[in-house]
Amino acid sequence: MTRIIRDQETVRRWGADILKSKGMAREKRFMQHGDISCYRHSLRVASRSVRLARWLRLKADMRALVRGALLHDYFLYDWHEKDASHKWHGFHHPAAALKNASADFGLSPRERDVIAKHMFPLTLRPPRFRESWIVCLADKWCALEETLAVRLGLTLKE
Repeated sequence: MTRIIRDQETVRRWGADILKSKGMAREKRFMQHGDISCYRHSLRVASRSVRLARWLRLKADMRALVRGALLHDYFLYDWHEKDASHKWHGFHHPAAALKNASADFGLSPRERDVIAKHMFPLTLRPPRFRESWIVCLADKWCALEETLAVRLGLTLKE
């Protein structure tokens, strides 16, 4: 079994209820970076977070890591639409994602921190937990890949 498949199975195991939710189905309609939907971006961040934790041999709560990563961009709107409320999206969407995720799922303190702090340093308060730091890094890594892929005309594997 390849590492990518193992990481994807970990995401499916800990995030099954989230992946089946109506909110995640809505994420498929919203674009995140280039032609990557919020849904696909969230899956990529979750899988990359698992891979990063394993690669660095970090002791992490895999359940909190996966669930926080899947819900980190659970803001449920199209931030590309011309709307004054989207002007500062990068600064404000973690709070919107946390509000929506809290309404739809029971969240642990670690999961809440992952969602609230994934945009550090734009969110001025740094992550409190190891899982939050991992998702913060994985999110930036995926966002860079997704943005560059569009600009360079490349296709992402996962």
